[in-house]
Amino acid sequence: MKLYELGIAEARRLLASGETSAREITEAVIARHRETASTIGAYLTFDEEGALKLADENPKAVPIAVKDLINVEGQPCTCASKILKGYVSPYNATVIANMRAKGFIPAGRVNMDEFAMGSSTENSALGVTRNPYDLERVPGGSSGGSAAAVGGNVSIAALGTDTGGSIRQPASFCNCVGVKPSYGRVSRYGVTAFASSLDQVGPLAKSVEDAAILLGAIAGHDEMDGTTPREDVPDYLAALEGATLKGRKIGIVKEYSSMAGLDPEVKRITDEAIAKCAAAGAEIVEVSLPHAEYAMAVYYIIAPAEASANLARFDGVRFGHRSERAEDVYTLYTRSRAEGFGPEVKRRIIMGTYVLSSGYYDAYYGRAQKVRTLIRRDFEEAFGKVDAILTPCAPTPAFRLGELQDPLTMYLNDLFTIPSSLAGVCASSVPAGFTHETPERKALPVGVQFICGSFEEAKLLNISKAFEETMK
Repeated sequence: MKLYELGIAEARRLLASGETSAREITEAVIARHRETASTIGAYLTFDEEGALKLADENPKAVPIAVKDLINVEGQPCTCASKILKGYVSPYNATVIANMRAKGFIPAGRVNMDEFAMGSSTENSALGVTRNPYDLERVPGGSSGGSAAAVGGNVSIAALGTDTGGSIRQPASFCNCVGVKPSYGRVSRYGVTAFASSLDQVGPLAKSVEDAAILLGAIAGHDEMDGTTPREDVPDYLAALEGATLKGRKIGIVKEYSSMAGLDPEVKRITDEAIAKCAAAGAEIVEVSLPHAEYAMAVYYIIAPAEASANLARFDGVRFGHRSERAEDVYTLYTRSRAEGFGPEVKRRIIMGTYVLSSGYYDAYYGRAQKVRTLIRRDFEEAFGKVDAILTPCAPTPAFRLGELQDPLTMYLNDLFTIPSSLAGVCASSVPAGFTHETPERKALPVGVQFICGSFEEAKLLNISKAFEETMK
């Protein structure tokens, strides 16, 4: 096994035994990045000198990739947008400070959809990232660079963010494990905001064990983020001990059984995953999420509304891109934003501003928040009957670059992930198999989603690990 193919757990074992060093692993990852830069294209920038310096300072550390909206002192933080091109962060996000303290090196910065708005990474203004399993296809999004780096062995692991499915969907597309923690489990301080009531940082990794290690490193209370609880973070690695599906109640959502638009191969793999759970001793229980059908509409009111407020700070005055065609303060603001933001970001800012405008706030935003409460209650009722819910992660495998031109069709990629995001609960994407190869399509990876209640990451990881074992 080449050093860049290692996962976190195996890398730590080799580091502890002295069989390798942090510098050697980092050098291997750098070489792999250079080798794949023109094919997979996972990274936007790679601080080679800084990563090697940190590796020499901590010979037992593991280098990982960082999504390009998480601030790392001395590194660019562009959010894959022209409006922040050239910006260098003056400080570390809390997740970066936490992971460095736990033996991780923030190395390369990976591509993403601009300001995390998208499901394919095609909205990046700074580069193209391809799926490592088929270079003609997307890696998913918005954490597509993170997933491509892990799935293509261009990184040991990666940090991503998930607002409506942006860790789980690309993890499914690129055959890696992705975990969206419960809202508040991980600090958002130093993470460029998209939708503040939804955003969460989480790991993308080569195994559930690796995801548990990385989540444990970044989770916890932060005085800079009032949504993080003060209670101690469980030992997620210890939670994997004795992982079993025996006696677990796994919920299957009644409303998803006949949903239109589900790829037949995704349905087959999901059905096989359900059968594997049952064969491993789980009890399969039908549950209902009656308001899930409204989740997409609710999300595309709440998230753009919050984005329109959060992105108002990018004004051409304080930092970032400043238009050279400005004639006065007004045109400085409007032209800087028009030149700096891409089409999808502009679309969502306009949608968000509209639903927050006078006369429409109650009709749209206020009503959406009420339905969000109903969606959360649906999950609470379901978790009174089951330990976890199993669903498809994405309705299709990875699609071709440029295939989905209609924004509404693109939005449907998060059909199964958005409800749990709105509810604030935790969820994972775990590799479940490959589609059958056909003349039109290579065999492509597909993941399934497990969902558990709020702050039940220990249970989620235990169940995810037990399912992972059934795939061996």
